[in-house]
Amino acid sequence: MDLNLQPELAAKLEQWSAQTGRPAGEVVEEAIAGYFAEIENVQKTLDSRYDDIVNGRVEPMSGEEAYRLLKERIQARGKSIA
Repeated sequence: MDLNLQPELAAKLEQWSAQTGRPAGEVVEEAIAGYFAEIENVQKTLDSRYDDIVNGRVEPMSGEEAYRLLKERIQARGKSIA
């Protein structure tokens, strides 16, 4: 498989390959495998949360309510939020 990378990304790949002593193809393969593993993990989490909502194990809340609660928690720690 051939990859056409933007020059900046290709330069980063070559730099990483040189620093680690690993072939660029190996670095790319590992990165792609990690990317797909993370996508699968996120999908499982989302599916589980959806099942929790459908089965009544958790109550959904609006985005506004979630933001308000998050803002309160941050402010309680003495930090500001924009």
